[in-house]
Amino acid sequence: MHPEHAQLQADRIYLGWQYALLHPDPGPPPRRPSPAHEAAVEVDPEWVRRERFNEDMLNRPVKIVRAFMLLLALLIVGVSATGLLDWSFAAVGLAASLGVAGFCTYAVYQGDRAVRYRIEERRAAVERIRQERDRELYRAQEEHAARYREWAEKKERFDRQLTWYAVTVPDEIDRVDVAGGTLPGWSALITLLGATRLYSGGHLTVLDLSEGAVAKDLIELARRGGDDPLVWVLPVDLPRLDLGAALPPEAFADVLAHVVSVSEEHRTTRDLSFDNAILERVLEVLGANATINQVTAALRALAQVGDPREDLRLGLITATQLERIGTLFGRGVSDRVVIERAWALESQLRKLETLGSEAVRLPPARLRVVSMDRQAGVFGNRVLGTYVATALTHILRRSPGSERPWYHTIIVAGADKLRGDVLDRLMDACETSRTGLVLTYRSLTPTVRERLGRGHAAVAFMRLGNAEDARVASEHVGTEHRLELAQLTETISAAGAGLDGGYTSTVGQTEEDEEAHVAGRTDLKEDITESTEWGRRATKALGETERVLHRSREFLVEPHELQQLPTTSVIVTDATAQGRRVRLADANPAILTFPKTTLGEFEEIRGRLLEPAAEREEGPREPNPFEDAPPNLGPPPPRLDWRRRP
Repeated sequence: MHPEHAQLQADRIYLGWQYALLHPDPGPPPRRPSPAHEAAVEVDPEWVRRERFNEDMLNRPVKIVRAFMLLLALLIVGVSATGLLDWSFAAVGLAASLGVAGFCTYAVYQGDRAVRYRIEERRAAVERIRQERDRELYRAQEEHAARYREWAEKKERFDRQLTWYAVTVPDEIDRVDVAGGTLPGWSALITLLGATRLYSGGHLTVLDLSEGAVAKDLIELARRGGDDPLVWVLPVDLPRLDLGAALPPEAFADVLAHVVSVSEEHRTTRDLSFDNAILERVLEVLGANATINQVTAALRALAQVGDPREDLRLGLITATQLERIGTLFGRGVSDRVVIERAWALESQLRKLETLGSEAVRLPPARLRVVSMDRQAGVFGNRVLGTYVATALTHILRRSPGSERPWYHTIIVAGADKLRGDVLDRLMDACETSRTGLVLTYRSLTPTVRERLGRGHAAVAFMRLGNAEDARVASEHVGTEHRLELAQLTETISAAGAGLDGGYTSTVGQTEEDEEAHVAGRTDLKEDITESTEWGRRATKALGETERVLHRSREFLVEPHELQQLPTTSVIVTDATAQGRRVRLADANPAILTFPKTTLGEFEEIRGRLLEPAAEREEGPREPNPFEDAPPNLGPPPPRLDWRRRP
């Protein structure tokens, strides 16, 4: 189940890594019982001395009587020897005195024998206690050995277990909405999601409206993987961007009408239709292959702005076209309305005049990035972003549906800069063409809240700086959920990668960059380590942190917690057959390089490990997503055509 034994699944969308432990920490090893901790068991010499002393004190009168009787016997013998006492009487006296002395001697002997018996009995009791304690110590040591073996097995399972599991959503999900987050956090998420899509054989388009170069690491990763990404930096590369040039006039007019509406948030459908009608009529006059600068020249003529002879001299319009434009809407009261709208259209579309003017034939690329230069004007970037999004929408609407969901994936970074109707049309086009869509929002504006998670979409919440946004997010997720946050995530995120510099345009210089990548490299783990800032920083931190920061903390989904989430943390919520599930993930792509990371999901692996061994051995073999090759998904769908129509 480790990455080297697993393959990326094309039918899964990887959003991060979940920290979870199947086996809890067994704690310190059990303490070995030792006789040193037990009190010594032996006969107290002081007790023996006291017993003998007490016996001596009890026998002292008896000994005195015995000594007196012995002296009396000696006296009787002496007196009898001198003849003063008859031997018959002496014999009686000797018998009496010696009998008493013998009786006293026997009493002393019995007392000494009782003392010795009590001492021996005490010694036997002490020996029995010592033997019982030895038996208890032996049993305790045997129990300790069994507990230690059990602890060692648990410790080995704990040390060898996987700690990071993939957080994925199935490709039945229409799109992924990412609410909140910082630019480094977006960079991590887009790098992980984009790399897994590219390395599983898909195509990726990134529309970066964040002005923060959040796909920079992804570009380097794709280049190292053997691709030549195409990068447009607008407005500098606007002449080399011919996106939408092959659209028919009615679709082209619709795109331009939506571009004009970017500055008018409260425009009605009637206003949009009016602009669309003007542009359609102008395009009918100009012909099918009209360019933006020709449209603006015609609008200037319609609005009676400037000298049309200059446009005639430059060949933007012809005299016949100029005459027809002058009679498009007739004369009268409505003329003033048409003039005002034509003037407004021309002032907005002038920012796109150089579009496709220097278009070159570009080689096919599986990664395409269209970004906005942060040094350009804010309003101009919104116009350019709206144009690209709307043109993509029409291209998707004209493309056949893909046989494989998410084969082509579109990521829009900073989607809150687009109007709600532009987002709706893009969502619908992606859904019908089975194109994957990822939208990231810096703030939860009313437009975003209306569309967040709508339909069959997964929602990912990252750090939300605004208190009101955090409150809305916590209500969406549910404050009853308790999530586990790894300390490793907090540590690495605190020293996470920054966003240095910006994008470097690749269109027009692809032939010079043929040696910029290593062809044939498909090792995602190694590529992340060597070509991304996240991989380089994590490699340095792994040796110091993963060993000692094998800890985590739990928290409830509350607004203040969402405001202080680590940079790469993401709360993923999606609907399943069992109900809505909520998971906390780390979007840091470098976690894939950790030795205890797997591409399998936590619930999936836990179910396999908890399955009875007999059932696993005797039951029919199920396809193993970690060992079997991915199924044949058929031929890929046609690639979107970005090139100018001949």
